[in-house]
Amino acid sequence: MADVELRGTALARDAALLTETVREAGLLARSLFRTELKNWTKGASSPVSEADIAVNDLLEQRLRQATPDYGWLSEESADDQSRVGKRFAWIVDPIDGTRAYLAGREDWCVCAALVEDGSPVLAAVYAPASEEFFFAARGQGASLNDRRVEASPGDDLDFARMAGPKPLVQRLSPSPEEISLHPRIGSLALRLCRVAHGALDAAFAGGQSRDWDLAAANLIVQEANGRMTALSGDAILYNRRDVVHGMLVAAGRDRHARIVAHFRDRPLL
Repeated sequence: MADVELRGTALARDAALLTETVREAGLLARSLFRTELKNWTKGASSPVSEADIAVNDLLEQRLRQATPDYGWLSEESADDQSRVGKRFAWIVDPIDGTRAYLAGREDWCVCAALVEDGSPVLAAVYAPASEEFFFAARGQGASLNDRRVEASPGDDLDFARMAGPKPLVQRLSPSPEEISLHPRIGSLALRLCRVAHGALDAAFAGGQSRDWDLAAANLIVQEANGRMTALSGDAILYNRRDVVHGMLVAAGRDRHARIVAHFRDRPLL
């Protein structure tokens, strides 16, 4: 019992730390939004700016200083594989949707999650431009601006509001016009969070997403009475050596089950 109480106290401390830090990071990102920023390309085509680095530095300093025994995985930090052996690890994306951010659009966010043994236990996603702050703690529900949210109920696919790669979404119906495809959302995490408060009925990731794109949104969807998994229905595990994931779907529980069954019967080639 004492161990459970201690863990509960530690999680409450971490939740407060996460909330405060992500809010501060979001305000920093917003202060640099629509200003002249140095930016460059990393890898084949991934944009990064000095704002990404500044926000990453703030997140890393605050979170790691307060929890030195936790692992750390960020899109903008060199990957220290010692994180894999840690029971707890922070997984963050300083600015998810950097292309949107640099283009002056509002569909970007700051996201961070605390994972325990590969599964998220705390999550925060903050979209400062639209003043939306999503938060979830495992077993305690999900909120948007401190108001509890839930994914849309039911399992209908016809005329459901969906977002994600068009060819993938259209495979759900023999009549593509019956699918209501939402305009592209620059941040994958924000796209998934739109399921958590019912703005979308389902959202897809087309493959090659990373832990930092997904971990926070995953818990938020889950705690909003939704599910987010691989198209096969397999759970997503985090803080492994390989942080790349395949095609994913997020939806309310009943609709998620129907979508997974649909792709099981009609597998992608």
